[in-house]
Amino acid sequence: MKRAEQVTFGGSGLDRAAHVRGDAQALERLWSAPASRVLLLWQGKPLCLQNTPDSAPEGLALVSTSHPLVASRRETALFLGCADASSCDAVGAAEGSDAGYFAVDVQDWSPDETEATTLGTFLDPSLQHHPELPQNHVFAELRAVMTQLTPREAELAATAKALLGWHATHGFCACCGAPSRIEQAGWQRRCPECGAPHFPRTDPVVIMLITRGDRVLLGRSPGWPDGMYSLLAGFVEPGETLEAAVRREVFEESGIEVGPVSYLASQPWAFPMSLMLGCHGEALSSDIVIDPSEIEDALWLTRQEVMDMISGQHPKVQKPRKGAIAGFLLENWVADTLG
Repeated sequence: MKRAEQVTFGGSGLDRAAHVRGDAQALERLWSAPASRVLLLWQGKPLCLQNTPDSAPEGLALVSTSHPLVASRRETALFLGCADASSCDAVGAAEGSDAGYFAVDVQDWSPDETEATTLGTFLDPSLQHHPELPQNHVFAELRAVMTQLTPREAELAATAKALLGWHATHGFCACCGAPSRIEQAGWQRRCPECGAPHFPRTDPVVIMLITRGDRVLLGRSPGWPDGMYSLLAGFVEPGETLEAAVRREVFEESGIEVGPVSYLASQPWAFPMSLMLGCHGEALSSDIVIDPSEIEDALWLTRQEVMDMISGQHPKVQKPRKGAIAGFLLENWVADTLG
């Protein structure tokens, strides 16, 4: 696909520097470097900049490793990568060129006033401010700010959110049940009892641009906002190819049979820890028979109707959310830039 790595959360070229994760001296050097920065997260919400009290957050608010809120959490900080390859040179970077990225979870903090009714919702509008941070630093839902981030900021936020989410739900050994410990700067856990290693989980999900002639198939799940439709999607099962997953999921949800399948693009999707695999499938049938346990509705839209949807002019279907791979694939289909 011509624009595959331009999708949100992809393509920033972050040097993840896996060779540094087990090097305590290199990690300490990076942590102590004046140019190194830390991304704070609370309840999975990254710390962002809010230019004015009434404006939407724009961009991440990275803090220094010497900040009092961060310094006391050094032992739980996760290493995300380096600003450039020279910063993580295995032999040792030149003096003054060190610059690493870390992530720290401030889950032990509870804001005085929190919109508890919206926390964890699809698009949580609430913002939280920590008293030890500048007034224009707020914790914001990643879905709500992802289109305001630079490619580097987006990759850092998605990586940190998914990695911290994995640690929060995988604190015990899956082999013997004993509490496990963090290793490799956050990229591994190990059981002290049986020695079993555990690695961050990523769930593969196929999301399908299913076309038949000049039409594309869209569906909606129960509980989505009124008028919200998207491409069909589903988890890849064990022992299944991407092509087989596309055909199975589409048939299960809509009753549509799919023939040739091709890969288009991928998107890291930290909600909570998935990898969206965008595929194109050619439908062999048109009659929709939905499974109400899977989706609420499905429909075919022509290319012109998708153009109307994208411009906000469709009478039934809302424009796709910016930043998600579904809208990215639909926009490229309309523009004929898939190939």
